[in-house]
Amino acid sequence: MDLVIRGARVVDGTGGPSYTADVGVHEGRIAGIGRLSGGRETVDAHGLALAPGFVDMHAHSDLALLRDPDHSAKAAQGVTLEVLGQDGLSYAPVDDRTLGEVRAAIAGWNGPGDDIDFDFDWRTVGGYLDRLDRAHGGRGVAVNAAYLVPQGTVRAYALGWDDRPATAAELDRMRRLVAEGLAQGAVGLSSGLTYTPGMYATGAELTELCRVVARFGGYYCPHHRSYGRGALAAYAEMVALAREAGCALHLAHATMNFGENEGRAPELLALLDAALDGGADITLDSYPYTPGCTTLVALLPGWANEGGPEAVLARLRDGTQAERIRRALETEGSDGCHGVPVDWSTIEISGTADPAWRPYVGRRLDGWETARRLLLGDRLAPTILQHVGHEENVRAIMRHRVHTGGSDGILQGAKPHPRAYGTFPHYLGHYVRELGLLSLEECVAHLAGRPAARLRLPDRGLVRVGYRADLVLFDPDTVAAGSTYERPRVLPTGIPHVLIDGRFVMRDGRRTDVLAGRAVRRTARDLR
Repeated sequence: MDLVIRGARVVDGTGGPSYTADVGVHEGRIAGIGRLSGGRETVDAHGLALAPGFVDMHAHSDLALLRDPDHSAKAAQGVTLEVLGQDGLSYAPVDDRTLGEVRAAIAGWNGPGDDIDFDFDWRTVGGYLDRLDRAHGGRGVAVNAAYLVPQGTVRAYALGWDDRPATAAELDRMRRLVAEGLAQGAVGLSSGLTYTPGMYATGAELTELCRVVARFGGYYCPHHRSYGRGALAAYAEMVALAREAGCALHLAHATMNFGENEGRAPELLALLDAALDGGADITLDSYPYTPGCTTLVALLPGWANEGGPEAVLARLRDGTQAERIRRALETEGSDGCHGVPVDWSTIEISGTADPAWRPYVGRRLDGWETARRLLLGDRLAPTILQHVGHEENVRAIMRHRVHTGGSDGILQGAKPHPRAYGTFPHYLGHYVRELGLLSLEECVAHLAGRPAARLRLPDRGLVRVGYRADLVLFDPDTVAAGSTYERPRVLPTGIPHVLIDGRFVMRDGRRTDVLAGRAVRRTARDLR
């Protein structure tokens, strides 16, 4: 054995009872569980829980993994795998035009990328995954990463940023792009149906793309059309669409927000239970916090975003168009704000790209004119916290039988959402130990075993002989998120060791220089 972890409380990711055992690791895999002798190296794990590495089912680290070899924001939480390409917008597949447009459109999520010391020389999904593998001088990245083909990027590539139906030829092109991405290793398809240009797709168009996903055995991961007014109808649309396409469905950051939905999580769960009982293949993820986080420009109505970032800026400069946007936001209820008239007092600026606008970080907005100045001055880059959630909804959803954990963590900005650094220890510390809302065994199944099953990864997500030694050791009595709304970049406590492929990426609470992460590709043998 290369390593023997002695006397751990093994929480194996199945949800079954934990037990005390030694766990042996050899050549990157779990080689033995029980009473073990030997081992070139040993770790005394008495008093610690040993679990499979956590899977962040909704991550926005698409450039962060390439920018930052340390990436302690996730490694220190015990995350050993992130799922990228979320909300329908990411960096592959693209051509030169689309890449530039996407970089501008999601600069608030990932930064513009100008600070990264390499060329954006990939254009395909396979090329992006290859870039992860050879990042940082060929050493790889901090944690493993899987990728979803982003439907909005595919639509921008095939027909631009116009609000119109796809022609038959354009739909064929989108099908081919999705199929190529899946064949190159993507695990499924994502959508951002309150973001342009993904929101311009009809249900029929999305169904056709999901048929391709189903053929490859992947899953569809929509940020659906509303989390506010009409949220239940938006969830129902996704369930019906996926069932028609014969496609597995994973609902992104599933929650019920705004005043219209206070206390209504049971209605969502009843909808899902009925579909599950009828044979649908559905999972969901959520983060254990009430505020949402997105970009300020995302609140604008879909028509204001038509044509791409430069067209948005032109409309904001035009007084007549700007007044029309204000009316849509404040009176009518913008589709970008989930059909709910915006309450500016709930909008807190969390980050800007231009340091000149940094004094606004941490401030609530006082009205449209301030929002407009920020959008123009910072060229659509400001990120926001949106204080519109409800704790009772958060708690009800996290207890559901198909729930998984996802941070939706945006790492950019001077004051990011604390979920980026705290999601997984916050589940374990606050909701398991302090509130008893989930047992430790249940929670680990939500954070590791169930996500790996959704991704159809045959050798991850459980503490089982032969599985990859992606493992986390934590103290159930002390594990806690360090991040807060005021100090969001503080690392968690109570997680001393994290291993990927049997190599320590965290040891004794400190980040090592190991880069054991690689692109996790779905291959033909993984497809069902």
